[in-house]
Amino acid sequence: MSQSSLSGIKKRPLLSILIGLLSLLLGYLLLWPVPFDPLAGPKRAPNPAGSGVFAKNNALAQARLIESGHGPEGVAFDAKGRMYTGLHNGDILRQKSGGGFERIANTGGRPLGMDFDARGQLIIADALEGLISMAPDGAMTTLATDFEGKRMLFVDDVSIASDGKIYFSDASQRHAYGSDIIEVFERRPSGRLMVYNPRDKSLAVLMDNLYFANGVALSQDEAFVLINETFDHRIMRYWLKGAKAGTSDVFIENLPGYIDNITEGPKGSFWLAVVSARSDDLDALVPAPFLRKLVYRWMQLTGSSPAQQHSYAVKLDAKGNVLASLEDDSGHIYMMTSVLEHEGNLYLGSLTNHAIGVIAAP
Repeated sequence: MSQSSLSGIKKRPLLSILIGLLSLLLGYLLLWPVPFDPLAGPKRAPNPAGSGVFAKNNALAQARLIESGHGPEGVAFDAKGRMYTGLHNGDILRQKSGGGFERIANTGGRPLGMDFDARGQLIIADALEGLISMAPDGAMTTLATDFEGKRMLFVDDVSIASDGKIYFSDASQRHAYGSDIIEVFERRPSGRLMVYNPRDKSLAVLMDNLYFANGVALSQDEAFVLINETFDHRIMRYWLKGAKAGTSDVFIENLPGYIDNITEGPKGSFWLAVVSARSDDLDALVPAPFLRKLVYRWMQLTGSSPAQQHSYAVKLDAKGNVLASLEDDSGHIYMMTSVLEHEGNLYLGSLTNHAIGVIAAP
């Protein structure tokens, strides 16, 4: 047998193995089951990032950092000016007068948005444990976990009206905390804007079928409440007073990223946290559910993620106009979930950072 014949015999098994591996990969990408049933959506409007008021800047990279622990998502201040936050492990922290934080309670879940009511109770939206009220001494009272006999899967953010009513979001009725990335690929809206009345302990749904209901904020005159749709890059407005009471409309849309919490600012303004910049590639896949399945399988195989270390703090006026946009893609401020203005400074929470950012408000 010639040398060339031996070489051909050696190459054929290697070629067969390569073809087999490629066939397995192709079969996985095309056929492997995924934990969602995607819907097609409308073609996205062009991403406004990098132009106009969203012209590139790295202003947030100048923020100083206050070490807190893993994932200080929400930030709130009590009547004494003490800062509170909640961590990934369920801890509720209060800043000490000399600096640093002290642990005062643990929710047993994952605290997200938080706000103080008129009685000094810290109202906490806990993704796993529901709506919680915490007394100044750390004592916990669960306000709501279920609606009409069904568990709320993902309580996310809160805003409290002067009459004590608590407006909050239930981000998804399909996917719980930790599986929320699936919402990007599925596009089946199931989020809700809800209200809890502590006087009679009643619970009601104001809006449903939202694309991941997230941040909640009341207008200064409490004529309306805002609710963020993270994966539709827009904010909806639900009217509480006036001729439009009980109806909803779009407050602002086509924002440059995945929006998270929203808080009330001075003079009727709002501060919006953009946790991550939009992916133009994923935007292009909104009308293509089959391709979204393929991309999801590829990300599962490679361990990649659409989330970028690129966050924005966006200031809006009472009519939904953008007044300012501060951003950072340097990795200093990242996965930013909340922006709270307090005594001339912005306090920046994060889903995964180990510190709260602080920078002078523009």
